[in-house]
Amino acid sequence: MSLESELENALPDRIEVRDIYKTFTRRKQVTVALQQIRLSVAEGEFVCLVGPSGCGKSTLLNLIAGLERPDSGEMLISGQPISGPGRDRMVMFQEHALFPWLDVLDNVLFGLKLKPGLSKKERLEVARYYLYLVGLEHVENSNIHELSGGMKQRVALARAMAPNPSVLLMDEPFAALDALTRGQLYGDIQRIWEARRKTIIFVTHNVREAVCLGDRVILFSPNPGRIAQEFEIPLPRPRDINSVSLAEYASRITATLKGFTDPTSKEVAE
Repeated sequence: MSLESELENALPDRIEVRDIYKTFTRRKQVTVALQQIRLSVAEGEFVCLVGPSGCGKSTLLNLIAGLERPDSGEMLISGQPISGPGRDRMVMFQEHALFPWLDVLDNVLFGLKLKPGLSKKERLEVARYYLYLVGLEHVENSNIHELSGGMKQRVALARAMAPNPSVLLMDEPFAALDALTRGQLYGDIQRIWEARRKTIIFVTHNVREAVCLGDRVILFSPNPGRIAQEFEIPLPRPRDINSVSLAEYASRITATLKGFTDPTSKEVAE
């Protein structure tokens, strides 16, 4: 199998979420996390989920990943029910979760070892291609502890993309990073998305971040978690998070968000 065919060999990935209802029970107290969630994500679309803490954004991401099951409703990918985790979906969390005993290249290779039909040489080619995409080909032999926070997240991104999933699910992956590093990663993720056109669902508290990255921003309201409004973002890419036009879109979303959260909170201000 050639590198080119491996990079293109991904399943169609339209996601359909239909009338999802999800509760959690703790100490006999039932909390409705999600209620009547309906969402359709097209193949190759970049969708950002935004809302206050506790509104169910990460819960929905875990449901699509197959890490949790809904109480009722239906979730489909490529027309097939989501019944558990699968190689067609990869998750990237806020913590990079890299293996400290492996170097950069071996961390990216780790997921590829579980992918059938690839020779050792082909795995190396794919891993090095994604390290090139994230700008880390020059540190492939470095230890994880030698990397900055931003570099670690780039390795995590390369590791998530290397098995060529149809869908990349990202749960606040840049939240723990400083503003300068986040700004650099916004450029990286846009460039990688343009190159590979993966379907991405991205959870964030940061409205500007969502507008910078997404084709659409889905705004959640809390108690229970529902989709309150959707915003199309027609701005051309690459987008600068400090641009005036981006700020205008972010202001509109923030104004809506203030209707059901504390207007002084960091989640709104960013």
